[in-house]
Amino acid sequence: MSKAQRSYVCGDCGTTTVKWQGQCPVCGEWNSLQPAKLPAGRVVEGKNWAGSLQVERLDAVSGEVAMRRTTGLGELDRVLGGGLVAGSVTLLGGDPGIGKSTLLLQACVAFSVDATMLYVSGEESLQQIALRARRLGLDTSGITVYAATDIDAVVALAEQERPAALIIDSVQTIYSTDMPSAPGSVNQLRECTARLVRLAKVTGIPVILVGHVTKEGNIAGPRVLEHMVDTVLYFENEVGSRYRVLRTVKNRFGAANELGIFMMTESGMREVRNPSAIFLTPRDEPIVGSVVTAIHQGSRPLLVEVQVLTDRSGGGPPRRVAVGIDQNRLALLLAALHRFGGVRAHEDDVFLNVVGGVKISETSADLATLVATASSLNNTPVPRTVVIFGEVGLAGEIRPVPYGEERLNEAAKLGFSHAIAPAANLPQKPIAGLTVIGVTKLSEALGELADF
Repeated sequence: MSKAQRSYVCGDCGTTTVKWQGQCPVCGEWNSLQPAKLPAGRVVEGKNWAGSLQVERLDAVSGEVAMRRTTGLGELDRVLGGGLVAGSVTLLGGDPGIGKSTLLLQACVAFSVDATMLYVSGEESLQQIALRARRLGLDTSGITVYAATDIDAVVALAEQERPAALIIDSVQTIYSTDMPSAPGSVNQLRECTARLVRLAKVTGIPVILVGHVTKEGNIAGPRVLEHMVDTVLYFENEVGSRYRVLRTVKNRFGAANELGIFMMTESGMREVRNPSAIFLTPRDEPIVGSVVTAIHQGSRPLLVEVQVLTDRSGGGPPRRVAVGIDQNRLALLLAALHRFGGVRAHEDDVFLNVVGGVKISETSADLATLVATASSLNNTPVPRTVVIFGEVGLAGEIRPVPYGEERLNEAAKLGFSHAIAPAANLPQKPIAGLTVIGVTKLSEALGELADF
């Protein structure tokens, strides 16, 4: 019988080496290598594997749609793709105190109307959870709670109780006695998550894991953690704001980059049914450098406000600062504005901000960005009744964007009277209350604004 092999694993990055070293060769941390036993390999002689292994034709595999169960919260169902899928594993990350536990406790109450939920807490006592539920005025009769950090006890309890869903708060506190490292280390996170994924796939119990977030805004632990689960959600908010944005980063059962909007109140998280309204500042008079644009996040259109401030540079190269839009994209657009729009910004600092902390990853805000820049440079405000969107090419052409008609319908619903959009995105049928102006060039779009 062969002996067990010994290796050393870095507690920070998870790198495995066969010899101990004072410094990890990958991440550079000192004294982070810890011994880990690996099971010795087995050699089976005379085994006829061909008689025990079976394959299946892909066309013979059942193509049934995965069964979903609604959580009772519409915004949470939206980011999940319609609800919790049986046997799925969801990882929810967010800053401390942002409301992850509150949201999941509310989801437990809504989800447990006709089923039993199992809430496993590794950070709070059962008394703390009960006090929060009473403070929020929740009916917790269908929720069972368990305070534990041992993965063996958690898995055994889930197999015994067979709840409708299992919530682990948080995965960084769960540990396995088979691993020599401390809870929250790379090895513990990988091993415990693998056990929970196996539990979900075998029993069909959907599992939700709460994850801590590092100072860089990423879920703490190895990146492989996000690859192991089916869905990754991030809970975000702006400092001092009571609004919370739940964003889908990965979803094997639905669309990624979906958004769910919540508002923190004294009675817990409240869903925001009309999120476009919270990103628009209500004002009667237009202001210089502010333009409303229509973006599309996941399956919903959103109207957001793009603000640009230009100021004469005090010396040295002019600054380009963008919050919510890629900074390199801003520099590219400013070159197109000078070449094809006749508006020069080479001697000015340009500061751009998307109101509400929204991050725009698509190109539909290009035209609104350039119009806001021209508005600030020329000190000419854009009317508040106009919404502008479209992609700007390097030749100064205005390119169409996906879901153009949905964006226009959202603008009409919120009371906008005019829209400047790519000519290829003109609606097939007139939209009541909205006049749509189609443009094909940047100079043409800037000229249309002079008529308002």
